[in-house]
Amino acid sequence: MSRMDRYKDIHKKSDAAEKRSSFNPRKEKDRDERYEKQVQPDEQYSQENQSYSRQQEQIPVEPPRSSKKYKPEKPKKLKKKGKRRWIKWALLVLVLLIVLPVVFFFKGKHAAENDDSLPKEETEVFNGVTSADGANNILLLGSDTRGEDAGRADTIMVLQLDGPSGKPKLISFMRDTFVDIPEVGANKINSAYAYGGAELVRQTLANNFGIDCKYYAKVDFQSFEKVIDSLFPSGVEIDAEKTLNLDGVDINQGNQKMDGHVLLQYARFRMDEEGDFGRVRRQQQVMSAVISQLKSPMVLLRTPESAGKLVGYMANDIPLTFLLKNGPSLALKGAGGIDRLTVPVEDSWASGYYDYAGSVLEIDLPMNQQAVQSFLAN
Repeated sequence: MSRMDRYKDIHKKSDAAEKRSSFNPRKEKDRDERYEKQVQPDEQYSQENQSYSRQQEQIPVEPPRSSKKYKPEKPKKLKKKGKRRWIKWALLVLVLLIVLPVVFFFKGKHAAENDDSLPKEETEVFNGVTSADGANNILLLGSDTRGEDAGRADTIMVLQLDGPSGKPKLISFMRDTFVDIPEVGANKINSAYAYGGAELVRQTLANNFGIDCKYYAKVDFQSFEKVIDSLFPSGVEIDAEKTLNLDGVDINQGNQKMDGHVLLQYARFRMDEEGDFGRVRRQQQVMSAVISQLKSPMVLLRTPESAGKLVGYMANDIPLTFLLKNGPSLALKGAGGIDRLTVPVEDSWASGYYDYAGSVLEIDLPMNQQAVQSFLAN
C-alpha cells in the first residue's frame, strides 16, 4: 500500500471529530432550553419552599385544635345539692336565733301584762338624756307597795351600758342621802319619786351628781320574785354573807341557791347595825349574781321569755330594739362581774336628823360628785 492510500481517509476522520467538538450556537441553545426545562421545576419548588418557610416564621404557631369545642367541666349535681342543703340549714339556724327569741319575748310580755295577781305599773313621763360620753345610763327604781314607804323609791340605782370602760357599771344611792331636789328643796333622795316620779329622780341625780339617764325602769318587789323564778327555776346561786331572818324567812350564812322570794328577803334585810349600808351592799350582790349567771346555756334559752315578763311587769320606756341589742351583750359582759359603787362613798357622810325628813345622811357633795364621775369614766 502506498503512502497516499494509507492517509487518504485522515481528513474525513478529522472533519468528523471537528464536527463533534466544534461550537454550534443553535445546538447549544436547544440544549440549554432542554436543561432549563428539566431543572426549573426543582428550583421553583425550592424558591416556593423558602418563601413558605419565611411565612411560617412570621405566623405564630398555634397548638393543634381538636375538632370538638372545649367546655369547662360542670360541678356534679351532688355538690350542688350539698351547697343548697348547707344554705337551708344556715337559714334555719338564723330563724331559730332571731325569730324564736322574739316570739318568746312577746309571749312572756303578754303573760305578764295579763297577770291579774299584781298591780299594773303605768308608764311615766321621762325626758331621758344621753350621757356626754355616749353611755346609756338606765335609772332602776324598786318599790314595795306593801310597806310603810309605799309611793317612795325603796331602791335607786343607775346601770351604765356602753360606757368608756366597755364594762357594765352599777351605782346604788342610799335612800336616806340628803340632797337638793329641784322645786322641792333639801330632802331624802328617795322622796323625789313621791314628789315627781321617775322624771324628778332623773333631775335630782343630774343636778347633784352630774349623771344623765336616758331610760328608766321601775319594778315592784313582787314582780321581781316572779321574774327570778321564771329565769332561774332552780334558784340563784349566791353566797349569803350572814344569817338573817325577815318576814318569816330564815337564811343561813354561806353558799346556797335562793328562789325569788328568799332572794328578795335577803336583798331587803336591814335590821342590823349596818342598816341601809348593808342592805344596799346585798342588793348589789344580788344584781351581780343574777347578771353573771345569765351566761348559762339553759338560762340563755329562757332569757327571751323572762325578759318579756320583766318588761311586762315593770313600768319603763326602754325601746325593744335597745333590749334586743344590749340584752345578750349585758349577759356576756356581765359574766365577769359588774363594777359597783355606793353613794355616799366611805368617809364622805355624817348622820343627821330633821323633823320633816327624819334620820338622814348628810354628805360631802363635791367628794361624792368626783367619786361618781371617776367611777363612770374608768
